[in-house]
Amino acid sequence: MKIILTQEVTNLGTPGDVLEVKDGYGRNYLLPQGFAIRWSKGAEKQVSVIKRARDAREIRDLGQANEVKAQLEGLKVSLSVRAGDGGRLFGSVTPAEVVDAVAAAGGPKLDRRRLEMPGHIKSTGGYQVSVKLHPEVTASFALNVNAAK
Repeated sequence: MKIILTQEVTNLGTPGDVLEVKDGYGRNYLLPQGFAIRWSKGAEKQVSVIKRARDAREIRDLGQANEVKAQLEGLKVSLSVRAGDGGRLFGSVTPAEVVDAVAAAGGPKLDRRRLEMPGHIKSTGGYQVSVKLHPEVTASFALNVNAAK
């Protein structure tokens, strides 16, 4: 099956890439999740639009990625969420909440899809979160999840 990626998929490609994947993987995972669209001559014309949108939000080069990495690694990120007795959260911490917490702490604006969370965060405490800034640069920072009063 020939597809065009609309979002970054780990170990597969970036938005705008035209790929050949197995039929089941494309039909059962990539298309329903919105990670890709079927390839057609009309969809091929959308590739330039997808690539322009990706370039607008992507970190430009390795030097800029290293600057953002240095900024992130020196950052203390704290997130207050509703929790019950024993530090158990009502729900879990989402990547969007982590991105907002980084921005509130004075950090750079990040893409939530590039966050690599340590599983589902469902209790208070300290966690290590990493961000893939560039194909060669990955930054990690400490996230402290507190119970809101």
